[in-house]
Amino acid sequence: MLLSRRNILAIFSSASAFRSFRFRQDIEMSIVQLPGLLFTNSIACVSSSTFTFRYKDTSFVDYLRDKCENGSFSNLDDALASFDHMLRLNPLPSIKQFNQLLTALMRMKHYDTVVSLSKKIELLGISYNVYTLTILINCYCHLHLVDFGFSVLGKIIKLGFHPTVVTLNTLINGLCIEGKIVQAVELLDEMVSRGYQPTVYTHSMIVNGLCKIRKTTTAIGWMKKMVERGCEPEVVAYSTIIDTLCKDRLVVEALELFSQMKSIGISPTVVTYNSLIYGACNLGQWKQASILYIEMPEWNIAPDVVTFSILVDALCKEGKVLAAQGVYGKMIQRGMKLDVIAYSSLIHGLCNSSQWKESSTLLNEMLMQNITPDVVTFSILVDVFCKKGMVSEAQGIFNIMIQRGIKPNVVTYNSLIDGNCLQNQIDEARKVFDIMVCKGSEPDVLSYNILIKGYCKSYRIEEAKQLFDEMPCKGLIPNSITYTTLIRGLCQVGRPHSAEKLFREMSSLGCPPDIITHSTLLDGFCKQGYIDEALTVYEAMKKSQLKPNDVIYNILIGGMCKAGRLEDAKELVSGLSVKGLHPDV
Repeated sequence: MLLSRRNILAIFSSASAFRSFRFRQDIEMSIVQLPGLLFTNSIACVSSSTFTFRYKDTSFVDYLRDKCENGSFSNLDDALASFDHMLRLNPLPSIKQFNQLLTALMRMKHYDTVVSLSKKIELLGISYNVYTLTILINCYCHLHLVDFGFSVLGKIIKLGFHPTVVTLNTLINGLCIEGKIVQAVELLDEMVSRGYQPTVYTHSMIVNGLCKIRKTTTAIGWMKKMVERGCEPEVVAYSTIIDTLCKDRLVVEALELFSQMKSIGISPTVVTYNSLIYGACNLGQWKQASILYIEMPEWNIAPDVVTFSILVDALCKEGKVLAAQGVYGKMIQRGMKLDVIAYSSLIHGLCNSSQWKESSTLLNEMLMQNITPDVVTFSILVDVFCKKGMVSEAQGIFNIMIQRGIKPNVVTYNSLIDGNCLQNQIDEARKVFDIMVCKGSEPDVLSYNILIKGYCKSYRIEEAKQLFDEMPCKGLIPNSITYTTLIRGLCQVGRPHSAEKLFREMSSLGCPPDIITHSTLLDGFCKQGYIDEALTVYEAMKKSQLKPNDVIYNILIGGMCKAGRLEDAKELVSGLSVKGLHPDV
């Protein structure tokens, strides 16, 4: 039976319910209270017992050690071949040699293979040591099976071994990977109560975990407490928080933390700069991005392929394709090999600016460099061709994608559906939608929105409504765009009262209509001459937090004039100049 974390902790040490509850509150309140303890900057290592080789094939042992230490296995089959050779040795290698191979496989991220091979080792009668079991815990944690990791901790204790700091750090990391920060801190508390000294690495994992669940303020508070306790955070902890702040578009705060980090003598890395450059580019702060880029050599940091890829992607999104090509040229000059992200971004930019020949050349170059276009690359090409009205070309790229064994995702399908809808090929769009469902790719809200809009544009309202009614059955909640699209469609076919019913349903289901929805319904009523109904919507809008703009007044005044209610129109116009509005009627 799989042991729970709490059962394991009960074996390891009695838990403090008050402390656990207190930290859970602290996480929610963004307050941090670090346990009073001694810190050390060194990461504890597991010491293996000395071993004397007793078998004849020492050349293979040396070969295996070198391969494992240098990470020079060419692939999984190469590593498995070495494992099979070990099984044929007589006598069998010790657990130390098997651990070397398992560690190499773990570093290659073949976690499930490590689990499988460790079972074979045990069946051979070779006893695990604490290092083997720590490797196993690490693999379970990376497979998002942290509960199995705690079962292995139980086995460590049952066998009479003492968990090392590395063992417990591994479990803390596993909990953080799964976003279970409260439980991670509970385990850290247990470490302290048993006399273990958490390392900088231990606390960096907590900081990273907090950042992953967007508790950045709490992460900063945790780091400050570390400093107060004499445990100086390393660049990894700072870089993690800086990266999260930048992804949350809080670049000013990230730059402040960056300055603080440098002021206390912690040197940034290329990862730190990449996060900041990404954040600045994402906000269109090109001057700041340029300052950071120019500053890098001052810290003996050379921009890497990620740095240039960020710049290429940002410049292309801003339509600055020429500048992006300049960055690409610098990468070539430096002998850098572009990755699939950099190629995809530049191809996207070239296609958007209709530089088809250049984008085709770049795509061919990408293939010549043995860089296989991925689903993102193909999706970009499909989307660009569709937006340019070149749906047959987009379909051709889609077909090549399938032939290469690359599975389209919902983004790819949505682009192709939208492309067909833009060309009024609604039946073709529906075929793509049905193929997507048939192939096991779940449509999202955007998929439905695109197709509903296509049906409405073709005045096929009943089919649009059928799709709309289908959404809740698929677990999808229509958003304001879905409602507004269908409301517009109903108004276009002269059914504003049906649209109004949908409008009221929208409000009751917690999806408040925005100003576009209001203007759409107002326009529908006015075009059919239902001025009183339009005024009811207008009055309701004024009572809400939305303020009528020029568009709203243009629709309403125009509708009044067409319906012959000129006095009402004049009265409405007369009060607008005071509000600073000047409708164009």
